[in-house]
Amino acid sequence: MGRKVNPIGFRLGIVTDWESKWYAERNYTEQLHEDLRIRRLILNELTRAGISKIELERSANKVDVTLHTSKPGIVIGKQGANVERLRQMLERAIDKKVHLRIEDIKVPEIDAKLIAESIAEQISRRVAYRRAMKHAVQQAMRRGAKGVKITLSGRLGGAEMSRSVTEMDGRVPRSTLRADIDFGVVHAHTTYGRIGVKVW
Repeated sequence: MGRKVNPIGFRLGIVTDWESKWYAERNYTEQLHEDLRIRRLILNELTRAGISKIELERSANKVDVTLHTSKPGIVIGKQGANVERLRQMLERAIDKKVHLRIEDIKVPEIDAKLIAESIAEQISRRVAYRRAMKHAVQQAMRRGAKGVKITLSGRLGGAEMSRSVTEMDGRVPRSTLRADIDFGVVHAHTTYGRIGVKVW
């Protein structure tokens, strides 16, 4: 059987770092669920803000949240109004002090999660999936990626049977641990069902 491992989890501590940095002995479950709640809240609030990664760091009853986004303007809002609203919302949800930091992604064309999101959005807008994939691959290669691989699976083009299509360029050594591979999965919700988009 194929053992499919998440490329980021596979390389933890070698080339990638943890997205949540804290240590707990007793209340591990509570903090884990808190993390998940924070992530869910942020992603629900900022659906259009091109958020690729949410990093969390904890110290005694304070949580540092770092948002990596390609559209910092949307996240910050007019005179930082959005940030303030988001911070208060998170503090209400978890009952702890929250400190928000926003980091700009300089080249969104080579961020796996953002590529997957843009393809998913195009598919929901009924753009031809092959064109969306080819375009994303070309842009990533042009902006200096060493290799890209994109796989779509589901009822592509509204077909009765689901299938999967892969587009690839350059080299993506998925079993090399030293290779710095970014990975993103996004689901495109279409009228004929869900289509999965994976980007390496």
